[in-house]
Amino acid sequence: MASCYKHYETLFHNGPEMNHDPFDGLTEFLAVAEHKSFTLAATRLAVTPTAVSHAIKLLERRTGVLLFQRTTRRVALTEAGASLFARLRPAASEIDDALAVLSGFRDQPMGTLRITAPRLSGSLLIEPLIPLFRQAYPQVTLDISLDDATVDLMENGFDAGIRLGESIEKDMIAVRLTPDLQWSVVGSPAYFAEAGTPLTPEDLTRHQCIGFRFASSGTAHRWEFRRDGRDFTVGVEGGVIVNDRRLLISVARNGQGLAYACDLEISDELANGQLERVLQPFVPLSSALYLYFPSRTQTQPKLRAFIDLATQWIADQGGVRR
Repeated sequence: MASCYKHYETLFHNGPEMNHDPFDGLTEFLAVAEHKSFTLAATRLAVTPTAVSHAIKLLERRTGVLLFQRTTRRVALTEAGASLFARLRPAASEIDDALAVLSGFRDQPMGTLRITAPRLSGSLLIEPLIPLFRQAYPQVTLDISLDDATVDLMENGFDAGIRLGESIEKDMIAVRLTPDLQWSVVGSPAYFAEAGTPLTPEDLTRHQCIGFRFASSGTAHRWEFRRDGRDFTVGVEGGVIVNDRRLLISVARNGQGLAYACDLEISDELANGQLERVLQPFVPLSSALYLYFPSRTQTQPKLRAFIDLATQWIADQGGVRR
């Protein structure tokens, strides 16, 4: 909602004669309520935290109602503040929509493009696209958040996201980026020489398996398998648990256990023999990675530019490769 904050600021903070305008302080109120922080609100509005605090105090004094509970560690809306925020937020979203439409009339992509993507796509897609996009569109700032959790784009202020197709809401526009993804259970030759080879998913209970914990939710990944048309999962155990995909592959490569990984992220290790697959007949495909976004945002030049560049790069690669 950064654009609507600046829009309010332009409309209602342009002179001393507006000091008693009923909209005074709403820019700051919306920013603090959205970010639950005076400091983050000040950064987003490009003002000082003191200025934000002063504006909120004047608003509270004018309305005679306490809007925020503040401690040294957190900021929270009071019941009255939450009621005000609930009524103002739709209006702020409408202003955001209006500004998004206006941006579509610009000839040159500009501004900040916020994208949320799973950690898996960081090295596969995002890293090679960043220099290409920045070279082509230097007036666009890329703000990228790697997060494996499901993210509400509009609620969290993202323009677009990258996720597995199966996790994307049906009201989103989705652009396919990859083929369906093949996953594998892999280990190093040294590990198999010492521990043997599992022949069924149930055999994994007798092996060292490298756990992966999702950073956002803290939940452990259960390994997915299919037998005779039936999907099932196995909760694995071992002496190492990580929350980073690259570290997961490195630990497996160093012979510390088995890993459940996407073939795209281990293509080099498979090609040079550092990792070997097992249990392949039991491992199903997962859905492809898609770039997705609300239909109303697709006319933004900055997003349209990213879509075109990403799809062209993938086509030139013949599919995503590591």
